[in-house]
Amino acid sequence: MHRRTLPLSALRAFEAAARLGSFKAAATELAVTPTAVSHQIRALEAQTGLALFDRQVRKVALTEAGAQLFPVLRDGFDAFEATLARLTQQRTRIQVSISATNAFTVKWLVPRMSDFRGQHPGIDLQLQASDELADLRSTVVDIAIRYGRGPYPGLVTQPLFTDRFAPVANPRLGATSPADLARVPLIRFDWKQAHPENPTWERWFAVAQLPLPQQASQLRFSDEGHAIQAAVAGHGIALVSLALIADELAAGHLVQPFGPEIDGHTYHLAMYADRPISAPVQTVAAWLRAQAAENS
Repeated sequence: MHRRTLPLSALRAFEAAARLGSFKAAATELAVTPTAVSHQIRALEAQTGLALFDRQVRKVALTEAGAQLFPVLRDGFDAFEATLARLTQQRTRIQVSISATNAFTVKWLVPRMSDFRGQHPGIDLQLQASDELADLRSTVVDIAIRYGRGPYPGLVTQPLFTDRFAPVANPRLGATSPADLARVPLIRFDWKQAHPENPTWERWFAVAQLPLPQQASQLRFSDEGHAIQAAVAGHGIALVSLALIADELAAGHLVQPFGPEIDGHTYHLAMYADRPISAPVQTVAAWLRAQAAENS
């Protein structure tokens, strides 16, 4: 018997009758007549060539074949019921999606998730980490964190905080002054879009009024998060966002041995202008603003 020819209605009738020990009780559960249940089971027996029930006066008992088939069907239907119940529960829970860069998601949003769950246990957050801009018009993203100077056509935006960048390093490197930049590798990461106000090492040296070391070794990464991890591992001095390394600074895994600090871009909370803003989305937006104000 192939899957496409399985008599599902008959199997359901058999499982109910075997579980309840009665065609009449099975009919009540399935909202059909006892005759319909009996016909379904006889059709199943005819199709399989097996006697599944020993029909006695006022009761039925499973045959050996029926006893082997029953637990398989019972466990299968129980699994169907449990999975559908779980999926239905997931669908009915409130979900709000946030799109942000990889580094911001991992270093700023994820460490704050326990705070959000504690304040709003009835809302599930879905974090979509990508350095590619999410199109809020054609996706299910509710809130996007935009990093830049704007403007952002078609979006309603609100500044969260302006980033600050400074040289940081593992304290084991013993870097204490800008002179150490000539002996310690500079850790760089690639900006997705070129902009004269990007907080690069070239801009930092210009603000510090220092010459860019020509012979200094360098490590280059495609992602700011990887540059941060390289600095934590002691591979060099990185010029990275102070907002994204707050935990590493507090724990002493990184130190900020010298200045100056320079401005980065601004993190904006953005939502699609033509989409109604639901109460859960407003709740998440308010939480993001509070977190930004608390940690700015």
